Amino acid sequence: MDIEIQKTSMEKMVGMTKEIKRQMCLAMPLTVANFLMFALQFVSIMVVGHISHQKLAGASIAISFVNSLGFSVLMGVSSALDTLCGQSFGAKNYKTVGLYLQRAMVICVIISIPLAFGTAFSGRILILLRQVPEISMAAESYARLMIPSLFAFGLIQCILKFLQAQKIVVPIMFSSAITAIFHIFNCWFFTYKTGLGYRGAALSVSISYWFNLLLLVLYVFLSPSCKSTWTGFSREAFHGLWDFLKLGIPSTLMVCFQNWQFELLLILAGLLTNPALQTSLMSISQNISSLVYAIPLGLSGAISTRISNELGAKNPRAALLAILVATLTIISEGLIVGLVMIGGRSLWGHAYTKEREVVKAVAVMIPWIALSHCIDGFQCVLLGTIRGCGRQKIGAFVCLGSYYLVGIPSSILLGFVCHMGVKGLWIGNICAIFVQDLVLLIMTILTDWEKQTTKAMERVQLTEELSNVFESDSNYRILSIHSSTSSLSIRTDPSA
Repeated sequence: MDIEIQKTSMEKMVGMTKEIKRQMCLAMPLTVANFLMFALQFVSIMVVGHISHQKLAGASIAISFVNSLGFSVLMGVSSALDTLCGQSFGAKNYKTVGLYLQRAMVICVIISIPLAFGTAFSGRILILLRQVPEISMAAESYARLMIPSLFAFGLIQCILKFLQAQKIVVPIMFSSAITAIFHIFNCWFFTYKTGLGYRGAALSVSISYWFNLLLLVLYVFLSPSCKSTWTGFSREAFHGLWDFLKLGIPSTLMVCFQNWQFELLLILAGLLTNPALQTSLMSISQNISSLVYAIPLGLSGAISTRISNELGAKNPRAALLAILVATLTIISEGLIVGLVMIGGRSLWGHAYTKEREVVKAVAVMIPWIALSHCIDGFQCVLLGTIRGCGRQKIGAFVCLGSYYLVGIPSSILLGFVCHMGVKGLWIGNICAIFVQDLVLLIMTILTDWEKQTTKAMERVQLTEELSNVFESDSNYRILSIHSSTSSLSIRTDPSA
């Protein structure tokens, strides 16, 4: 009996060890890639911060506006591929993986057009939101030169999800590294050598995004790793767009509800006393939070890939084990990173500005940022689980309730009524994340994984059947003869 128990325990340990290796092989390159891609805006905002304190506020609001209005929407649409490509690849339905990529790219290009128009008038919109006119117009000038990045960003996200679903993550890391190196020289040149000043930093971001897109496109076209999933462009990509949006819309709402809450906090900071200082402080706090958020974001991508692949392959037990391993990993990561942040709290502000007042204020905020990072990482794992299962509709409602029924009211109460300023706004955000973590944890515990496996198989089989119907129909030509009283339709084989 004891021998059997020991044998079972050993098997579980071996299984967990293998799962840790699988997740680390996915999460580590994705984390590095997230850091490097974040470095594009990080470098640009650092350059602007050392040019002018007021320009820093304008550029910060511009980046936040583009992130919330443009990047969040495009990232949300592409997040549907976490479910669709991941489950199709797990079920070895390789052709469908490439078709989903093309559908997502078509939708992202179409959506980018109205987003570009909104970005062009960002200053006017910010003024309507009672932001300082001088800062708002500086933000509009910066944002307009970021419009080309919208089209590139959407396509990049689609390709990243396409590769990630196939566990091809190392090329993502290398393309991001090459782009980050390119961006350093690119940003320096357009900021200091072209006469554009702080606006050159915005233009350099757009150019760097298109450069990264070029690298990824070349890899997909030329690499043998994508040979089975990328078979070239197909007219079939324009069919089933609405079915794609049924998952893409709630995926977008999940991402947008989360990111819009952060941007709303930035707007609220502009309504506090001394708006230039408060806006800069909130922007830097969010910037630091986003920087360290790249770590749990990489693990979130890994867990969504693992779960979607395993559900597509009819392995619900493996999906459950992946969640357990990811949870233990992210708790350890949160504690380590949080302690490191608090230990170097007096250094963070110097990376963004030379203003002593801002540097001191950032040092006060760091412990609260560290706390939010610890609980935010747990949220990343749970949201990755939601995307892997294809339960984005439920996730959207959870994000809506936690951020806008709990988070924002708490931030307003603490920030304005209790006069805690930016710190109060941030504590309100922590309350929202805690509530979201609790709800998502209960959902995950109560999940019927056998049922999720069945849903995944139904989704994959339906897509495969539609693809087969399209292929069979494409082999025939419809010949129609109409008259005033009747019509005749004949299906003919072109080869005959």
